[in-house]
Amino acid sequence: MQTTNPFDDDKLREECGVFGVSATDGAAALVALGLHALQHRGQEAAGITTFDGANFHTHRAMGHVAGNFDRDDVIRALPGTVACGHVRYSTTGETALRNVQPLYAELSTGGFAIAHNGNISNAMRLRRELVRRGSIFQSTSDTETIIHLVATSNYRTLLDRFIDALKQIEGAYSLIVMTPEGMIACRDPLGIRPLVMGKLGDAVIFASETVALDVVGATFVRAVEPGELVIVQGSEIRSIRPFAPMAARPCIFEWVYFSRPDSIVDDHSVYSVRKAIGAQLAIESPVDADLVIPVPDSGTPAAIGYAQQSGIPFELGIIRSHYVGRTFISPGDKVRHLGVKLKHNANRALIKGKRVILVDDSIVRGTTSLKIVQMMREAGAAEVHMRIASPPTRHSCFYGVDTPERAKLLAAKLDLGGMTGFIHADSLNFISIDGLYKALGEAKRADVRPKYCDACFTGDYPTTLTDHDEGSEVDQFAMLAERVI
Repeated sequence: MQTTNPFDDDKLREECGVFGVSATDGAAALVALGLHALQHRGQEAAGITTFDGANFHTHRAMGHVAGNFDRDDVIRALPGTVACGHVRYSTTGETALRNVQPLYAELSTGGFAIAHNGNISNAMRLRRELVRRGSIFQSTSDTETIIHLVATSNYRTLLDRFIDALKQIEGAYSLIVMTPEGMIACRDPLGIRPLVMGKLGDAVIFASETVALDVVGATFVRAVEPGELVIVQGSEIRSIRPFAPMAARPCIFEWVYFSRPDSIVDDHSVYSVRKAIGAQLAIESPVDADLVIPVPDSGTPAAIGYAQQSGIPFELGIIRSHYVGRTFISPGDKVRHLGVKLKHNANRALIKGKRVILVDDSIVRGTTSLKIVQMMREAGAAEVHMRIASPPTRHSCFYGVDTPERAKLLAAKLDLGGMTGFIHADSLNFISIDGLYKALGEAKRADVRPKYCDACFTGDYPTTLTDHDEGSEVDQFAMLAERVI
């Protein structure tokens, strides 16, 4: 798929979202609404599975929630009072319906449906072992590994089998599981990926972000804690913590880019944090200029914070059209390049002759930043300065974020001067890692054990990385395995 959006094709993509509801009529329709609110976390495919007390029903489709789950015939084919859904963005490997979640299997204990946000960093090793023992995989998703671990566990009860499976996997996961006995929601012991719980009348709801609770009219109850399993069976809710306590390390990039700005993550307003990041960036990297311009849309809150702190006027120097489709396929490079301007265009009358500060959330390969700087210069900007609301991304993520291999990360190849020259800016600066923590109200990272997973900036990975460390062991299963979130 080719997109006309030059600002989305060079972003880190964590982007999968899960939503589940227990004990309410019309559960599928409610899940569809929740997935609409989480569409930003995955735009490749979507799926919903329901349970009507006797049978499971599933509909999975490529593309957006709209167009697939806003049809009456689809929702009518998903009866039941319990349902879970998933929006997907795959990190590597094929884009195929067999990988769209929720995944479903018939186990000896009955039906088992699972929706997963995260990445199992030892899935390749586990997959090889399971296949050698006779397991037959139907997808290339790391999530299917969990199903096989549950199916082959020697424990008696389904809950014990599920816990046994979780204790064999490493990495990041927020899971919603449906069985004939009820629904289970859980996070990995480090809480790397988010998951929250809400209530709507008697219904219990789980979602990747609080914004999905807002959209369906539910009340936020609390976050599912790292290492916690919340089990819902009818009107009964219970919690167990089968893992040894660990210091949590939630992904810091949820505040920088992944979550919607109107969400609350671990008691922090995402919008307020992004403004605070912009203010801290202005303190650390001031520049004499005429305008502060956000790179839409993810750079906007940080740009507001930068402008307020610096006293430099905030202006919309890049105008985004909301009436252009996602794709624009053209046989010629020239026409395809012109198609870019259908989605975003420079506000030429505002920019001409001005010294501008562009504020964006991150730089990955640098190709996007290069296009943006070029757009400003073509619009007549006298100077173009770039300020980035995250530290340099120098390391790959192995916890469910689609990060290019390290050799393709601009900050892993070049120093600050080299990056500035690559994007053709007059100046370039990033917020420091300590400044990022300060914007979150935390002590400087160097002073204490880091509270967040910031490995993409620092290389400090909070778990072992079995598949990465065994990367030289290339066999047919490693070739097939897909990091899917």
